[in-house]
Amino acid sequence: MNKKPLILVVEDDPSSLMLATTALEAGGFAVDGAGSAEQAREVIAKRKPALILMDIGLPGMDGLDFTRELRSKARTADIPIVALTANALRPQHNRACALDCYFATDITDVNGPFVPCSRSCVK
Repeated sequence: MNKKPLILVVEDDPSSLMLATTALEAGGFAVDGAGSAEQAREVIAKRKPALILMDIGLPGMDGLDFTRELRSKARTADIPIVALTANALRPQHNRACALDCYFATDITDVNGPFVPCSRSCVK
């Protein structure tokens, strides 16, 4: 059986989650969604995603703290993570950069640009 790689969208806003999921599924991707870090842990325990789109402003544990947790575990440390936010303020951008993830503010453009934070951070 040849499964498509899974993209996990971690987003607490139902409209944004539906938009991202619909756009990615229309592009032929296998997609699962989670509204919190806790829900995302459950998804990841069942199947390791090939990519995570991570909202920064999650309830409870925020997306950057959850990214830090994922980076600290051998099983999930290598998963590419795109940090998403509707609030593209420089402090959030720099926090995302510190976690070696990608940064995007426009989920509607599934082609990017998703720039590695190491190339886009202001030091």
